[in-house]
Amino acid sequence: MCLNPEQSNLKNLLFRFIFILIILFSGLSCTYDQNWSLVWSDEFKNTGLPDYTKWEYDVGGNGWGNNELEYYTKSCPENARIKNGILIITAIKENYGGMNYTSARLKTQGKASWKYGKIEARIKLPYGKGIWPAFWMLGNKFSAVGWPACGEIDIMEMVGGTKGDNTIHGAVHWDENGHASDVGKTSLSSGIFADDFHVFSIEWDSQTIKWFLDGQQYLAIDITPQALSEFHNEFFIILNLAVGGNWPGSPDSITVFPQTMEVDYVRIYSLSN
Repeated sequence: MCLNPEQSNLKNLLFRFIFILIILFSGLSCTYDQNWSLVWSDEFKNTGLPDYTKWEYDVGGNGWGNNELEYYTKSCPENARIKNGILIITAIKENYGGMNYTSARLKTQGKASWKYGKIEARIKLPYGKGIWPAFWMLGNKFSAVGWPACGEIDIMEMVGGTKGDNTIHGAVHWDENGHASDVGKTSLSSGIFADDFHVFSIEWDSQTIKWFLDGQQYLAIDITPQALSEFHNEFFIILNLAVGGNWPGSPDSITVFPQTMEVDYVRIYSLSN
């Protein structure tokens, strides 16, 4: 059937309108998974001790399941303080509580926890043999069911030493008739993590956990299997600087003390529509 010029123009306009709608909705679907809304943060703008409304301390020198060598103190500015907008966690070589080192381990347990989201922190790491900084999460059920049944998400761990100061690890740990884990790592192309601040993050939803260094993904783990059901519950955050332990080994004669883990911010985001 032949169309007169007016009908033809109307048809062309209709096609253009439909085409524009398709482009608009395609754009929305592509950007949806990047639409993050900030739901919690600590920018460390106060001075002195960490904000007690956001952070609690783990305290003691019992090895923490890893034969670590430090004693974690509470409310001790020598080990955890805020200065010039930076949280500074410091490991010191000193005799305290029957241990040869002191440090700090901060957590949001009992104050804030999250299920899914984007969790990130901007951190300048320490260095040296036997130095073990971490930014990680434990499931809220830790007190009730213990580890690893509660689940563990390691956003960033670094095992210090000449072969480790430029490499970080991301991992998950869970209980599958005993301890099970999945681990990945990435390294800097030059320099070490003590040279400057870097952003360590995960993006976590009902399907996967993805790990990022400075916005570049280096690891993804599928959490849909039933055995990984721990990762569909709420988790709290931990920031700590360990000394020694099963993984890094003990400091050696050239390990420098004190060592610091400097945290610029910690931010939690959720997906919004």
